[in-house]
Amino acid sequence: MSQWYETLFANYGETYDKECFTQGTVGEVDFVERELAADRSKRILDIGCGTGRHVIELARRGYRVTGFDLSEGQLRRAREKAAEAGVTIDFQRRDATQPHFTAEFDAAIMFCEGAFPLMETDEKNHAILRHAGVALRPGGKLLMTTLNALFPLFHSVKDFLNANESGATTGKLTFDLMTFREQADLTFTDDAGETHTVETNERYYTPPEIAWLLRTAGFARVEIFGCRLGQFSREHPLTPEDFEMLVAAEKGP
Repeated sequence: MSQWYETLFANYGETYDKECFTQGTVGEVDFVERELAADRSKRILDIGCGTGRHVIELARRGYRVTGFDLSEGQLRRAREKAAEAGVTIDFQRRDATQPHFTAEFDAAIMFCEGAFPLMETDEKNHAILRHAGVALRPGGKLLMTTLNALFPLFHSVKDFLNANESGATTGKLTFDLMTFREQADLTFTDDAGETHTVETNERYYTPPEIAWLLRTAGFARVEIFGCRLGQFSREHPLTPEDFEMLVAAEKGP
């Protein structure tokens, strides 16, 4: 039985690229470049690359990039866009919860809930971080965003449940205070114009949880910032007003 995210992304590439939260690519890649000191010899892995918006922009700037995703539909759209942009990217269909690479990359990115934290168990989410660490060389960086549990807690779960940032239609919506998981009935229209409803299940994390998970996954240094669409920066401290966290972690020796 396929998971909700497999159903959602099976034929959603063109629609996904029109979502409001996918419009900040250039500013987000600017942050990646700053973190890598614009060293184009660095090899970069995009985990859960989706339609390839970040790796395509990185390839335009001269970086060597690999992107993988579970969804063949998203990858199909990514390959089309890369061809249109005239860039060469190694796109692969892989499952982020499984090991694939060992000390091959200088940096990994995982933005916009491309893989983590969509998994149905905490163990699978942690596996994604562990395998990201294994894929990096010593001193390599993982740059990622994830859902910030301070947001629904600070705004009260009741008010949070009444908010909806997506262009899709959200039906039943619950937030479990014992697991920090949001479940919702999400109705969306795919690229073929067909309507579907899936039950989403996403995990929100507190900053100490993320720091601990990354340290147990082999990262020696973990820094957390506020996340702003298209304006990723170390200058924005994390607050309860941030729907997402921006995380920079460095692999230990």
